[in-house]
Amino acid sequence: MSATFVPGLADALDAVAGLAPESHCFLRRGWYAAALHAYGGTARTLVVGDAGAPVAALPLVVKGPRWLGLAEIPGCYWPVRSFPVAEGASPAAAEALLGALARQVRALRVGPICDGDPALDWLKPRALAAGWTLLDRHVADSFLLDIATEDWPRGSTLRKNRHLEKHLASAGTLAWEWGPPDIDALADIERRSWIADRTNGCDAKFTAEGHGAFWEAALHDPVLADMLSAAVLRIDGRPMAFSFDLITGTRCHAIANSYDPAVARQSPGKLLQYRNLLRARARGVKLVDWGAGDSGYKQTMGASKGPAIRDWIFVRPGLEAFAARLLRGAWRRSGQAAGGQA
Repeated sequence: MSATFVPGLADALDAVAGLAPESHCFLRRGWYAAALHAYGGTARTLVVGDAGAPVAALPLVVKGPRWLGLAEIPGCYWPVRSFPVAEGASPAAAEALLGALARQVRALRVGPICDGDPALDWLKPRALAAGWTLLDRHVADSFLLDIATEDWPRGSTLRKNRHLEKHLASAGTLAWEWGPPDIDALADIERRSWIADRTNGCDAKFTAEGHGAFWEAALHDPVLADMLSAAVLRIDGRPMAFSFDLITGTRCHAIANSYDPAVARQSPGKLLQYRNLLRARARGVKLVDWGAGDSGYKQTMGASKGPAIRDWIFVRPGLEAFAARLLRGAWRRSGQAAGGQA
């Protein structure tokens, strides 16, 4: 068993992502490279090998002043901020990672991440057994939608959607499109959406002021580009609604959707979403992971509450762990109450 720090983002990230559970195969080198491009930082990677083959790859960037010894995983908040671990990786591999990590950092932030995340479930029990202190705070509840069932969607829903589409067509010629994401078109819709009216725009996914640089960079990895797709509704050629997804096998991570409020009465976003998910089901998708937020329309479409999303801090054994236990209550209070949203 070996655990070695590699400068930068190790090529082993791609190898391990290919061995990770299907839902986490997107955690590739290009994913973290996009984060460094968009948000800055200098990375190194802790690679754990078993019998000469990598089974875990943990990319790290410094958090705060370097002398504090704090680190976090680079990446995007959507859908999760995790790291790749091969399916079946042994507890001994987790112990090797923790031993090497403790010699380099005092604390590591992992997340936001869902309960049941493969990397979390692999690392957490060995960390507790080794004397690490773990701090967690609730960020939000996730929502999941099973689209493999025969009764989704209901026939009455489809009839209502056809009625709304007829009314929507009075605004112009409708074109429903699917394909590689056109980030500029998605950003154009966001600038006309509620995000521009109700926020300062920093949470927009695709604008220059928001997180557009991340997704532009992620598309440079051809494997990631094949996983990312966008459904767009155009009216007389102008983009008016979108749904943006990361599809990993039978799971669809629904990253973002929005619409132009000029046609809000006809529910263009919901109409596009139904079409998009029916198309995804025909291509083999069974489960939609909708993440956090906007629970109303998600539940209307049939989604139910899924695993909680939490922020974790792993604090190494010793004085640091003792001090961290004193701060556990404050860290938890800094999150959201159960049932709240990020």
